[in-house]
Amino acid sequence: MSERPYEKCLQAGPQALSDAELVAVILKSGSRRLNAVELAQNILQAGERGLLNLYDLSLEELQTFEGVGKVKAIRLKCAAELSRRIAQANRRDRVCLSDPESVASYFMERLRHEAAEQLLIAMFDIKCHLIGAAQIATGSAHSVFGSPRDIFMCALRQRATAIILLHNHPSGDPTPSRDDARLTQRVMECGKLLEIELSDHIIIGDNNYYSFRENKQILV
Repeated sequence: MSERPYEKCLQAGPQALSDAELVAVILKSGSRRLNAVELAQNILQAGERGLLNLYDLSLEELQTFEGVGKVKAIRLKCAAELSRRIAQANRRDRVCLSDPESVASYFMERLRHEAAEQLLIAMFDIKCHLIGAAQIATGSAHSVFGSPRDIFMCALRQRATAIILLHNHPSGDPTPSRDDARLTQRVMECGKLLEIELSDHIIIGDNNYYSFRENKQILV
């Protein structure tokens, strides 16, 4: 493997670099014993998730690797967040209120790596265009509580005419719980009073999802 990823990138382009070489460019340097590529390999080989370690490992955990201090750890976490946002931005124009798969795909990278449950709402205008998203609550690894009041205050501020609830299951299994079903029912009832339609409730797992709309638990 090349110890000079910069030169390799100049000659053949970034697509020619291995995962470790790309991470080495972000790291810029290694330690006294390891060059940057070797240090990157150590980070990627911790566990079985490779590049996903950049999502999974905390700032503190990254700093346990030889040659990684606070600045390098911050660079790695920012690179992971940038990749997440690029993936989301690339899908925005394809988000469709009536297509749960497009909504799940848009929020997948934002939610699937979270260690605790996060509750979000996606808000849509009268033409069914996505006009924004907001995080409502953060819970534990097994549950999250969302207040319909907080949900609809946010929707009213954005003048949304329809919303979609989203939250993640860190276990990777998007099967809804009884609490998930109860929250869906409460928000749906409140939405009818406020004339803001709950179009769906989507639970994000690990590269999979569950849609209340697709499973006919929300009829629109």
